[in-house]
Amino acid sequence: MSTPAIADATTSLPELWPLATVLVVDDEPGMRNFLIKALQPRVGQVLAAASAEEAEGLLQRHRCDLVVLDITLPGKSGITLLRELRAQGNACEVVLITAFADLDTAIEALRAGAGDLLLKPFRVTQVLSAFKQALERARLKRENWVLRRALSQRTPPADGLVGSSIAIRGLQTALRRVAAVDSTVLLTGESGTGKELAAQALHALSPFAAAPFVPVNCATLSPALIETELFGQGGPQPRDGLFVYAQGGTLFLDEIGELPLALQATLLRALEGRRIRPVGTEQEVPVNLRIVAASNRPLLPEVEAGRFRKDLYYRLQVVEITLPPLRSHKEDIPELVAHFIGTLAPQLGVAPIEVTPEEMGYLREYDWPGNVRELRNLIERSLIVGALNVSALYQGLSRTRPQAPMVPRGPVDLHTREKQHILAVLASVDGDKTRAAQLLGISRRTLERRVAEWGGAEAS
Repeated sequence: MSTPAIADATTSLPELWPLATVLVVDDEPGMRNFLIKALQPRVGQVLAAASAEEAEGLLQRHRCDLVVLDITLPGKSGITLLRELRAQGNACEVVLITAFADLDTAIEALRAGAGDLLLKPFRVTQVLSAFKQALERARLKRENWVLRRALSQRTPPADGLVGSSIAIRGLQTALRRVAAVDSTVLLTGESGTGKELAAQALHALSPFAAAPFVPVNCATLSPALIETELFGQGGPQPRDGLFVYAQGGTLFLDEIGELPLALQATLLRALEGRRIRPVGTEQEVPVNLRIVAASNRPLLPEVEAGRFRKDLYYRLQVVEITLPPLRSHKEDIPELVAHFIGTLAPQLGVAPIEVTPEEMGYLREYDWPGNVRELRNLIERSLIVGALNVSALYQGLSRTRPQAPMVPRGPVDLHTREKQHILAVLASVDGDKTRAAQLLGISRRTLERRVAEWGGAEAS
């Protein structure tokens, strides 16, 4: 079969995985050309090598999803190269090909870590079917990793999109409009307003909803590890980063303002060039994904203070959406309470609780510095004890539930009321900021920042 005939035979066959990179290793030029022509229209990139040694050089510079590897090569054999790849921690899919195979060879190939073994000569439909299965395994490995990571880091969602107020309806409309395009989005709003949920909604409404949604909280990553976590690393123990795992989907960078300045420059280059460079390598990996970033404080003052790069700020702020604090749409509180009771009671295995009109009045009077997350935490604690625990909102002012809604005497602005409440909760737990943050439904870092602004007590 000639090469042109082979190329013609493959034109009607479907693509395999348009984001994949495949390395073909075979010392026969005719076979290499056959495999290259069969693969090129159906994957993102095809690399080729005539020996195991040449293949090693390419694998140092490129991240491959699949290696098509001839067993019999000049110098190092294909099976030897496969064993070395597995010893280095390289888990890419490998399909071995050979003109001479017996049962012992097949067993040796599978023990070395091959996903499949093909015997030459083969038809194009046969090899493409094997490659499709191998790339499907690679894609599933990536998606399973994303799911395991999401489950291990899962925090209760803020459910900030529940509600029928003007503020929430406007937010829902904005998210639907922006989801149709792949522009970078910056979500701003106080802690607990539901920025990750909004990012998930953007992803779910987008054309690439079937691809992974990969969230990462920049504030929780060690500065020493965050570059490897985002971009991966090469060397003797290579690993993929979150940019690779989010290929074709959405990478959600929460608390983007906490990124170190040096890494902000690296992130900017990745966003502008759509390519990343794993730590410790000269290799550049093309990426095709959407970035959604979030911050619980305005970034422009951070730019003016020199803590956030101006060019990165404007690159992220292609579209900016601000999520409203709960105190600005308190009419949604009854709907949110019903939602939390309906979803949390079955998860906890407890009976739903009744909320009286008087108790709902207390909830609507309160200003919710921790926003929807604080309301959710209150409902969860109340379900556990079997009754609405309104007194938890007033820990520093009264150990029992107030008999009437707490209305301040005389005009008091919202920031003053928030400060009074946070300091009262801190006092009620003897200054334990970890416990106070849990009661308020905000992060300890946010609590420390606010107390520092007020010149408050030392962290405990």
